[in-house]
Amino acid sequence: MLTRFLLLLAAVLTSLQAHALEPALAQALAAGDTDARIEALAKATANPDDKTVALIQALADDAVKIKAGDKSVQVWLLRDGKGIDPATGTESAVPDDAEDVINNNRMRAELDAALAGLKLLSPDEKLRREALKTLEAETDEARLPLIEKALAGESVASLKEQLTLVRARILLGSSDRAKRLEAARLLGDSHNANTKTVLVERLKDETDPEVKGVIQVSLQKIEASLVWSDRLGALFSGISLGSILLLVALGLAITYGLMGVINMAHGELMMIGAYATYVVQGLFQKYLPGAFDWYLLAAVPVSFAASALMGAVLERSVLRFLYGRPLETLLATWGISLMLMQLVRSVFGAQNVGVENPSWMSGGVVLMGNLQLPWNRIIIIAFAAAVLLAMAFLIGKTRLGLFVRGVTQNRPIASCMGVNTARIDTYAFALGSGIAGLAGCALSQVGNVGPDLGQGYIVDSFMVVVLGGVGQLAGTVYAALGLGILNKFLEGIAGAVLAKIAVLVFIIVFIQKRPQGIFAMKGRSAEA
Repeated sequence: MLTRFLLLLAAVLTSLQAHALEPALAQALAAGDTDARIEALAKATANPDDKTVALIQALADDAVKIKAGDKSVQVWLLRDGKGIDPATGTESAVPDDAEDVINNNRMRAELDAALAGLKLLSPDEKLRREALKTLEAETDEARLPLIEKALAGESVASLKEQLTLVRARILLGSSDRAKRLEAARLLGDSHNANTKTVLVERLKDETDPEVKGVIQVSLQKIEASLVWSDRLGALFSGISLGSILLLVALGLAITYGLMGVINMAHGELMMIGAYATYVVQGLFQKYLPGAFDWYLLAAVPVSFAASALMGAVLERSVLRFLYGRPLETLLATWGISLMLMQLVRSVFGAQNVGVENPSWMSGGVVLMGNLQLPWNRIIIIAFAAAVLLAMAFLIGKTRLGLFVRGVTQNRPIASCMGVNTARIDTYAFALGSGIAGLAGCALSQVGNVGPDLGQGYIVDSFMVVVLGGVGQLAGTVYAALGLGILNKFLEGIAGAVLAKIAVLVFIIVFIQKRPQGIFAMKGRSAEA
């Protein structure tokens, strides 16, 4: 905060021909009714000096006291427990009967807008961007001189464009017809929903037919732009959901698609990966707080190992006795899923736990004004693609993958060729479980982590595997992305519940027409 404040002061001093803060203006800013204080604020921000900026900041921080006298009001700015005269900068004792300056919501909004306007002159681009977010819906003509000064000195093209739109919003309420026409035309190039609101409000009050016509044309252009941004947003949300479904379903593509095990505990293996991420986060917070931003990189292998180890234990202790009996594996793994949920409740509690995003996953990329692509979603999409490529390489190009495919296709012949089928079963199930742990690690960055985490994804992941074709990685990818995008587009039309129902009906009809899924298993048998 101190660094930003100093940058702000430097910007004001270098960018403006400052006028000294008069005691009368300081009194007007701190005391009186709201209308009078707002009028004084507009006057103060026209050509402020460093003392004016310091007083405005102190008013916003509730760090100003006043005492009313017979003819004037004394004002003290509080800094480090000392009272300072805002006009002269001299220290003086603050009387015990001095009162705090009370700012109502309207005054606070004006102070915030005034500070944002001053930050437009900062040499720090980040500060200027923050200021523009505060001023994007500004319509007060009192801000116009400061905005025009900022516009004249702005060198970044994107910020200059935003400043031009802010200026146009203000000019839209001007008494000058030519300025209103210019503003209405400029605002038609905006992609912001707030601009649409400003134009709609102005259209109600506008009396000039020509200006009205231009506003209506601009509204049509903005609405068309917003429709496209909504479509792109739905597409991105669909790809994001599809990437999560892909991560969840990749493990099932091995345990169910290749091994024939209906693993109802797959969601709980994913939950173990999410809780492993939570534990790693806690260790970093306690022992390596300076490296907290990198905890997620350590959590990825830990979540994989935790879920893979649990999967190996389950395979060796229970599932190896049930191969070839899929319904019994369903019942056994369902019971295991209940046990794992209760185990987590006993260790971590029944409430959700908080997993924070590292700073490099915060924020997002802004496109078309009202469309923002969050970094955490973008990174999860890239992570899902990396896991998919790694798994395809492992299954298709390594010795372990060769053994897994051989045991899946013909277990007796693979055994005759010297393959330890029992060990390969354990390795394959541990691999599928470990990928579920990676899915849990990714999900911890976009949603709540709790004992019921896996229950919301197990049905969808089975649908992805069945729709894509049992044992087919390419089919799993197409099914996951297709269902994610279809679900998000239907949500925008019919709502979340009806979208789920429509997707389920689509899958049922598709499987009726093509039971083998999108990609059929290759082979010469009649079943293939």
